[in-house]
Amino acid sequence: MRRVLRFLGRLLLVLVGLVVIAGVGGWFWLRGTTLPPHNGRLALKGLSAPVELEREASGVLHIRAQSDTDAFFALGVGHAEDRLWQMEFQRRVGAGRLSEVLGRATLEQDKFLRTWGFYRAAQQAYTSLDPQTKAAVDAYVAGINAYLATNPPLPLEFKLLGFKPAPWTPADVLVWAKMMAYELSGNWRTELERRAWAAQGMSPERMNQLRPPYPSDAPTVIQADDYTPPAAPPQPPQTPPASTSSSPDGRSARALLELASRLPPLFRLPGEMKPRASNNWVISGSKTITGKPLLANDPHLGLSAPSIWYLVDMQAPGYKAIGASFPGLPAVVIGRNERIGWGVTTVGADVQDLYVMDDVGNGYRYQGRIEPWRVRTEVIKVKGEPDVTLKVRESRYGPVINDVVKNPGAAPLSLRWTALDPTDGTMQAFLGIARAQNWDQFKTALASYNAPSQNFVYADVDGNIGYMAPGRFPIRKPGDDGMNPMPGNGDWDWQGYLPQKDWPQVYNPKEGFIVTANNKVPPPNYPYLISLEWEEPYRAERIRQMILAKDRLSLADMESMQADFTTLLFRDFKPVLQALNPVSSQAQTWKARLLAWDGVARADSQEPSVFEAWYTELSRLPAKEVGQEFWEEPRYLLAAMKNGDPNCAVTDTTQTCLEYAALALEKALDRLGPNIPRWGDLHPATFLHQVLTHTPLARLSDRYVPYGGDRYTVNRAAYDPATFRMNVGSSYREILDFSNLENSLFIHPMGQSGNLLSSQYANLLPLWARVEYLPMRMKDFPVQQRQVLEPLR
Repeated sequence: MRRVLRFLGRLLLVLVGLVVIAGVGGWFWLRGTTLPPHNGRLALKGLSAPVELEREASGVLHIRAQSDTDAFFALGVGHAEDRLWQMEFQRRVGAGRLSEVLGRATLEQDKFLRTWGFYRAAQQAYTSLDPQTKAAVDAYVAGINAYLATNPPLPLEFKLLGFKPAPWTPADVLVWAKMMAYELSGNWRTELERRAWAAQGMSPERMNQLRPPYPSDAPTVIQADDYTPPAAPPQPPQTPPASTSSSPDGRSARALLELASRLPPLFRLPGEMKPRASNNWVISGSKTITGKPLLANDPHLGLSAPSIWYLVDMQAPGYKAIGASFPGLPAVVIGRNERIGWGVTTVGADVQDLYVMDDVGNGYRYQGRIEPWRVRTEVIKVKGEPDVTLKVRESRYGPVINDVVKNPGAAPLSLRWTALDPTDGTMQAFLGIARAQNWDQFKTALASYNAPSQNFVYADVDGNIGYMAPGRFPIRKPGDDGMNPMPGNGDWDWQGYLPQKDWPQVYNPKEGFIVTANNKVPPPNYPYLISLEWEEPYRAERIRQMILAKDRLSLADMESMQADFTTLLFRDFKPVLQALNPVSSQAQTWKARLLAWDGVARADSQEPSVFEAWYTELSRLPAKEVGQEFWEEPRYLLAAMKNGDPNCAVTDTTQTCLEYAALALEKALDRLGPNIPRWGDLHPATFLHQVLTHTPLARLSDRYVPYGGDRYTVNRAAYDPATFRMNVGSSYREILDFSNLENSLFIHPMGQSGNLLSSQYANLLPLWARVEYLPMRMKDFPVQQRQVLEPLR
């Protein structure tokens, strides 16, 4: 990306200079050409009847249409008015077409994306949609294109890069759903990692020390007494044969692992090896002050400018929903209608497998015969340069991913992934759940769901609560635990997918509430393999603590829970701190201060700065062994501090792990300097524009706000350990009150508009930073702007 940033920097310096030379008149010309009107009447081809678009002062959009297709058409218009550049950028990402406008600097990203075939999968998915879903997608696309046909003022980014958006197609819509599935799936990285480790001679036991399995005493989403296993459970997977983890040579394995670290930065959550994250919980009326359920959700994603989400209320005869939508997709993804509500977090299901292929030139061995490679040709246009032709090999499993890094010494690794299946009903499911009126209809809607698998929590006005994890869960043969690449000879093929009746689910659980925070989903008596990789249980444990602390909970309690900065990471590492013998007086002083600290990582305090800096230094422990500067595995670090570890003696053969930890505290204090900063100043929530950051316009596009918390607090605030800047957090928050759904609340960071000069570009950021909310109303809302879309006759 450095090359493209340098190019953009030079370009923007010239353009900004021209604006300055033009003076005030040039500024107002720039402003006037980048902001679309939100008032008045707009005639558009494709509508069947007038549609009202009403916006609150906050920017929340309310759509009132006389048919469902007109409502989706209007959503396309509303999204395009406020987020056209973001939508353009996203579809180019999914299609692997960034180099057309950004040049050679993004060529490797485009090659990666073309190799995986996201856009081809989106094109296939469209053909498999049911008629109702296809009509919604078509109407949404028609709305975007009708808006573009009016020759509207284009956002600044189009002007700076010198191109205009082409008409949209259905695949442009569906490809972003594929990209989100990629963002929230990561097992293939684990398989590459373990393959590289095996090539270096690492034992499986050591791998499990470095990446510890989920604790047996940690909370699961579904409790054992809420699940009845089948009469004849399947045979559980056994330890895979050692040969399946082997690698042709260490250099090839390391090159493949390098591929995992070179994922396009547009999708990698910075500093995150495990991108999945989020909280949601639902509480039955038996535990609330109103006697009706409360539901809360805050998905954690990479922070960006503009926001990932867009708040919308859509009302038509057959579709009434309010909540968070994705610009570029025709649905309320998280939210409620007039009877039910739902929230989502990532399951972390293992739905990706790498297969080691026996390459025989023009084909590969499969079940004793030679099958030819399927080869597709991808032509990538590069701005200012000749086209680049890419040959992509595919097996019956999927694309060969090591071709991306041009590493002919490695055996081909072919990717099997549910999101690349030729059929995909995920969009159908999201449209269906918004129409559901009860639990049975909700389950029926989710039956078509593919990927990414999500923890759906549910509640309704009748007082019911529920949970389901939908998706295509592969059935693997005994001996395949999904953690290592397996031979692609036909012996280890998937045996199908779990039927919906066997998906993890619970309805009105005995405990009276359900909590998900990317922790382990199934109870110990669940017989199927969903995944062996789960997030640390800290957030789930803390949410349960807060729910169980009161007999009855209120809407205000839900707000406090979403704002909670208590770090259980500190609780676990406090005994290590207690055992240290620091050398310097400064370290001794800070040891005492930390031991007296309450473990709440407030933005305005210094203690979290020292603790997080110390923990970051501890995380360097296995750097030489694993090839990463920082290692985000707290249970490995804790075990090392308690029981010892070979890495502690790397520089001094007699050094103990506690001595290493004492030295880490000294290094942390040196890193922070003599004047320890407050945590919020050291750790601002950072919102960077996709292409304008690090250019002269970054002061317009980027935002930084002081923030507390850490990766493991309920109010999640993950950060880049190299800079401490927060880069992952709550991308959206909602609280649903089923005693009166009009009391519900929602918010997202930044603002509704993606136009840099709009007053709604970052107007919601202060509210989000203070964990305050907007009313989530479908009626009696204040209207600041009113626009009527009319059919063009």
